[in-house]
Amino acid sequence: MDDSPLHHPAAAAGIRARNTALGFHGSCQDRTGALLRTLAALKPGGRLLELGTGTGAGTAWILDGMSSDAHLVTVERDPELAAVASDLLRSDHRVEFTVDDLHEWMPQQRGQTFDFVFVDCRLAKQHHETVLGLLRPGAVYVADDLHPGTGWGPQDVVARDEYLATLAADPRLRPTLLDWSSGLVVAAVDGHG
Repeated sequence: MDDSPLHHPAAAAGIRARNTALGFHGSCQDRTGALLRTLAALKPGGRLLELGTGTGAGTAWILDGMSSDAHLVTVERDPELAAVASDLLRSDHRVEFTVDDLHEWMPQQRGQTFDFVFVDCRLAKQHHETVLGLLRPGAVYVADDLHPGTGWGPQDVVARDEYLATLAADPRLRPTLLDWSSGLVVAAVDGHG
């Protein structure tokens, strides 16, 4: 079975072209994006969060699945990458672009809660406890890029394994590891309190 997406977001071709021009290789893979689209569709009217906008590939997939009354906040620390995403996707009223370092942004979110999060940056994985504190019961947590990639050293593999072990041991989560696409973890936040 070919598991390539049958449909791509309208902005996908433009994002790929800008990635090539920038030499940026960190975008969300299409198969991951298709899963994000499906999971975003499970949260009609919800508040969604993306940590690590990059050039907007994951953003485009999430928006493609969201209902018309849902809202997405996406955070990126690199202004050049965030500008590409904003340029290509800002006409969609459902998305709010934030250029900020997560060390600065996350503490400002106390009291805010989300129904879905896509973790697409290392810092958010390192501070997963803070990220989990932003999620409502029943929320969906997705993180990618768990397969070793270019530039990974032994310490990166150890950090990844510790991160996954911590998620697996957290009683609030119902995680599933997927040895697929770039390597994913998908978890539901316990809705039973």
